[in-house]
Amino acid sequence: MDIIVKTQGDDMLSRIAQMFENVIHQGHGSLALVFLIGVIFGGIIQYTRVDKFEKIAGFSMLKDTIVPKMLFLAVGLTSIGLYFMIEAGGAHYHVKPIMWQGLIIGGTLFGISMAILGKCPGTGPVSIAEGRIDVLVGAIGGLLGGLVFTLYYDDFFKPLMGESAGTMILTDFFKGHEHTVVLIYGIVITLIAIAIPKVEMFDEADLCKLPDDQRPDKQD
Repeated sequence: MDIIVKTQGDDMLSRIAQMFENVIHQGHGSLALVFLIGVIFGGIIQYTRVDKFEKIAGFSMLKDTIVPKMLFLAVGLTSIGLYFMIEAGGAHYHVKPIMWQGLIIGGTLFGISMAILGKCPGTGPVSIAEGRIDVLVGAIGGLLGGLVFTLYYDDFFKPLMGESAGTMILTDFFKGHEHTVVLIYGIVITLIAIAIPKVEMFDEADLCKLPDDQRPDKQD
């Protein structure tokens, strides 16, 4: 038993070391640049208030549309920008293989967890920085889940994920028309973000900041 635990621990440390090695050699820029991008990202999250429980939980109940509007806008604009950055040699990506069984199981668990906690991996750290203890507890649970996944990946989780269906991206289906397809896709997704009606849920802290004539809880 001690040998098994030691082997699993060494494997976990090896995976963690490999993760840092990958980041170090992928040229993500200086520490100052990464920090600046993080500050901007956190500022956008706080400005749009998507770190609020009401935003993500409200989206799950179809009572708030800020999250889908933001996601569609980000995907639309980023799809165009990232693709042409890659074409110019300024960025790169590693396409992961599709494992349908793992995607269905993982996506279901991820969606349920987001609806319960009202947070995602991007908004969670912002909420923790604001002092949200419930989100901190959820983050600790996520780290423990990641630890279990790492320790028992080969024995349990890898077979559970099913066979790989290979890798594919949208432009693979439109050889010779990649640029046009990316532009159309990005523009359509961006227009969808704009077209989605704005519906919001508010917590009491937000409501207190609104004038009485703009508070939805005081409207006839």
